Amino acid sequence: MAGRAIAPDSFPDTGEPPCKMTANLLANETSPYLLQHKDNPVHWQTWGPETLSLAERENRPILLSIGYAACHWCHVMAHESFEDAEIAAVMNALFVNVKVDREERPDLDVIYQTALALLGQQGGWPLTMFLTAAGEPFWGGTYFPAMARFGRPAFPDVLRRVSEAYHTDSVSVRRNADALCAALVRATRPRRGDGLSAETLDQAADMAVRLVDPVHGGTQGAPKFPQPLFFGLLWRAYLRTGALAFRAAVSVTLDHMCRGGIYDHLGGGFARYSTDGLWLAPHFEKMLHDNALLIELLTEVWRESHSLLYAARVRETVEWALAEMTVEAESGALAFASAFDADSEGEEGKYYVWGADEVDSVLGPDSAAFNEAYDVTRHGNWEGRVILNRTARPELGDADHEAFLAGCRRRLLDTRRHRIPPLRDDKVLADWNGLMIRALANAAATFGEPSWLGAAESAFAFVRDRMAKADACGIPGATAGCAMRP
Repeated sequence: MAGRAIAPDSFPDTGEPPCKMTANLLANETSPYLLQHKDNPVHWQTWGPETLSLAERENRPILLSIGYAACHWCHVMAHESFEDAEIAAVMNALFVNVKVDREERPDLDVIYQTALALLGQQGGWPLTMFLTAAGEPFWGGTYFPAMARFGRPAFPDVLRRVSEAYHTDSVSVRRNADALCAALVRATRPRRGDGLSAETLDQAADMAVRLVDPVHGGTQGAPKFPQPLFFGLLWRAYLRTGALAFRAAVSVTLDHMCRGGIYDHLGGGFARYSTDGLWLAPHFEKMLHDNALLIELLTEVWRESHSLLYAARVRETVEWALAEMTVEAESGALAFASAFDADSEGEEGKYYVWGADEVDSVLGPDSAAFNEAYDVTRHGNWEGRVILNRTARPELGDADHEAFLAGCRRRLLDTRRHRIPPLRDDKVLADWNGLMIRALANAAATFGEPSWLGAAESAFAFVRDRMAKADACGIPGATAGCAMRP
């Protein structure tokens, strides 16, 4: 890409006087993520033409921060920087600060995530992008610590140096912005293709299967994401070709995920991803779309494997979604909320982890057998605490033993329900609901569960009746909004 990449550690400190400040406007929003930031000393603005006009009038660059309500590292950056009065003062003096919920504005997120990738950096959330007053990206990153660590510069230093470059090195800023915008246009330009043949798909699967960890499943290394679409590609390649390497890659992945700590063995549902290579320690947020896609994949694989483990995880995850993720409209129609946070009471995973003494207190004499099955030890397996998992004892026992363990899990779940739960992001997203509607319909047909089909029909009615606008974009009945709160 043409243009000199602007490195934050190359900028001298700025001695410019503070510019005129504006208020934090997020209190009027409905997004749970934006409302999390309504009391920040940062003068957050919302995305829109008024904000771009403000940046133009003030001759200030835009600091765009994109995240979502269940994002752990978004919370970390908020606590470290956005809640800090001194750092907020620097932000307010030098930038027009804009906060965006990626689930409300996925269109903006994809643009600026793509821009960051074009700068040669790995994307993610929180996304921190620096824009011209016209909204053109010229540099960015993800999480920046308040003080230099993890090989990352301190956020206040980044702010000062980016601002200095914007005002004193406008040629390089302009070059970066122009190069990024041109690359974005090229990247998003539709390209005509001839479609994908089965042979091409099989060749892609041959290359993809080499990326899979043959011992623990998932792709090689850490962190590990479930990637149900990736493994769905491999499963369908197995069904087409009969090649056992494809089947093994999917099976070892699902087996380890279903037994590992990424799965909530008490309440059901899968976390976003595992921070290690063993599927033990997740970031504990639970997302609707991840669970919908995993229900879909587990159902598809069960049709051929008839795995008791997969059937159990489908059933438990559906029951979790119906019990914990639904919201109800006045009409009585149900739809699905977006996510549960990773943190509660300011600590990641606090709601989900245990101490051995707590388990003993709840289960009494039954704890020994449960502890052996679920890796409960005095020293813990994660930061001195216990993430329940069945990795060490993977095989299901006989019916009586599994019924005994299920009873223990219910008792622990009843105890857990007295804890302060993580925040639920109750936004209803049309696309994520679409994924869950399809997953429930397929699972209902596969496992003979008419109530699951009824839930899918109810969610479909919610989206159809509450989230569609006649004549949107000139197309009668087209969906106008992608997100809402009931």
